[in-house]
Formats: sequence, structure tokens, C-alpha cells
Amino acid sequence: MSVQNSGSSMLSTATTSRPGVPVKSPMYRDHLLARLLRDRRAMIGLVILAIFVIVAIAAPLLAPGNPRASVVAGSEAPSLAHLLGTTAKGEDVLALLIWGSQSSLGIGFTVGALATLIGLLVGLVSAFFGRVVDDVLSVVTNIFLLIPGLPLLIILAAFLPPGPGTIVIVLVATGWAGSARVVRSQALSLRGKDYTDAAVVTGERALTIMFREMLPNMASIVMSTFLACVIFGIGAQAGLEFLGLGDVSAISWGTNLYWASIEGSLIRGTWWTFIPSGVAIALVAFALALINYAVDEITNPRLAGRTKRKDRRR
Repeated sequence: MSVQNSGSSMLSTATTSRPGVPVKSPMYRDHLLARLLRDRRAMIGLVILAIFVIVAIAAPLLAPGNPRASVVAGSEAPSLAHLLGTTAKGEDVLALLIWGSQSSLGIGFTVGALATLIGLLVGLVSAFFGRVVDDVLSVVTNIFLLIPGLPLLIILAAFLPPGPGTIVIVLVATGWAGSARVVRSQALSLRGKDYTDAAVVTGERALTIMFREMLPNMASIVMSTFLACVIFGIGAQAGLEFLGLGDVSAISWGTNLYWASIEGSLIRGTWWTFIPSGVAIALVAFALALINYAVDEITNPRLAGRTKRKDRRR
């Protein structure tokens, strides 16, 4: 999944306020938070994500010792002693899954934060200054959007030294353009608002206007962009490492899939060596997608109205 493909769904997100309640007011933010916590899909996503985050933090307690150590004979099926079985080299699959969550979630959220930050800066600057600045930044953004993502990922990862830092650089370099395009579209609509013009007339600095007047009104679009970038980061990291373009000596869900493929797990029928990591990636992406959908539905008046009508019919 890529940020570019999710841009069309995020373009529909719009931040609106109730009558008499400014968008930037704490009352409105509390109202959005309360509605998000009452949303069933959002709560399911938050619970699933929280479980994985807690497992990643508590990895030294849940699976002490070296997860790469051979504990028993290779390719043992799941049992009470080893709940998810062992790999061909005798490594405990559950320990690899638990420790792999640290790298996969850490890189995913790092990529999401950096790609969103770069896209936010480029989008705000492009929309606020316009003219030549907008033209130049739009050309750069379009170039990154037009370059095929997967070949660029493979080329960059193949020529840079393997490691988590390389994965982050490669994914951020290929993932910021989609978020920049989405942020720019929203910022252009805010640039013509009366409060933005009033701030310009009163002589406020450009950074103050962008981050104090415009950014608070883009909370929902920034949140949706961030979640989409995290999904992209986790999935793309797993894909690169599965192809052997990452640090195969590290422990992550992607390297677990890589070693399962190298050891011929699919041919040998040792499904327990690759299904757990695949399910973990799918569950985290599913949880983030649920939260993203809930944020979009709550902040988009059309989707919110459609949900209310469905509730009345029920």
C-alpha cells in the first residue's frame, strides 16, 4: 500500500466546526476526541494497535534471551513448549514475532512521522506563498509522484548500506510526495479564508500564520495522512526485507518472512514460520485503517450525515 494510492480517499476529509464553536477551540477538539472514543471501529483499531505496542515494549520480559538462539530441533510444529513452533534453524517463532514487532512498528511510525512532516512543510509552504514557490514545489512533488515507487525503492535500497536507517531514508524519500499533495490541497482552501487574510494584513510572520492559523484547522487531514504513511512504512519495510534488500541479520516481521522463504517453508509445509508475521502485518494495517476511517467519517460532514441516517433507519 502506498501513500499515493490513499491520497484520493484522504482528499475527502474536511474539518468543520459546529455552529458557534471555532475549529481551533479546545471544546471542538474535545468533541472530536469524545466522538472518536465512542466510535466502535476506532476503538477496535486502538485496542489492536495498543496490544501490539505493549508487546513491542515488553519484548524483553515476554521473550527474554536471544531470539536467534536455537532452542530445539528445527521445524517443530506448534506445541505447548513452543506455541508457534520453531524455524528450520530451531529458533522460537513466537520470540522472533515478539522481537520483530519492535523494529517493524518503530520503523513504521518513524517513516509515518517523517513523511507526514515533510509533506506538511512542503504543502503549507507551497499553498501559502504560491506563484514561483508553488510552481517549483509542485514540479518536485509531481516528479516523485510519477516515478514508479517499487523500482525506486529497490534501487535505493540496493545501493545504500543495509540497516534500519537506510530503510527509513528510502521509505521517507518515496513516501512524502503523496502527503504533500494532500496537505497542499487542503491548505489552498484555507489560504483564502478571512482569518488568514486578516493575519497577513496585521503583519504576522509566515510561519506563525501557517502553524498557528492554518495547521490547527487541518488536524483531521494530518491525522489521516500520518496513519496512511504508517501503513505504507510497515508494509513497504516488510516488502523490502522479504526481497532481501534490508539487514537480514536484524529481527523484524519482514526478515522473518525472508528467512521463511529462504528455508523453503512454503514447499515444506511449515506454515507456522511465515503465517504469524504475515498476520501481524495485516492486523496492524487493519487497525490503522479502522482508525483512519473513523477519523475521516467523524470529520467529514457528508460521511457523518450518511452514518446518522443509517442509524435512524436502524
